[in-house]
Amino acid sequence: MNHILVGTLAALFFVLTLYIITGWDKIVNCYKMWFTKEYWTNYNIVEAVSWFTKATIIVPGLVFGIEVWYFYFLALATSCTLIWASNKKLLPTLVGFNSLWVWISCVVLAKNILPLF
Repeated sequence: MNHILVGTLAALFFVLTLYIITGWDKIVNCYKMWFTKEYWTNYNIVEAVSWFTKATIIVPGLVFGIEVWYFYFLALATSCTLIWASNKKLLPTLVGFNSLWVWISCVVLAKNILPLF
């Protein structure tokens, strides 16, 4: 568990350093957007659900070595919708990233479902 403590402290160092460089007022105002009705457009809702879904896969896998393979059904669905949302926001990097997630999801699902047949 030392790696979790050291990793958390390192992450805090990097994030806090970036927040100081960026400016706390800009960071706070950015986070405040979550609490405004105007922020929650259809594509921002899709984005939030998609990022939460990916976190449910990434955190247990990377930190604890646990793969919850059936979460990849959600990742596949949310990655497809996030391709739409990222295209709507004109974010080509995220379109590509989520196209990669579609592939990852399909490979993990195939790895776990094909042996059942």
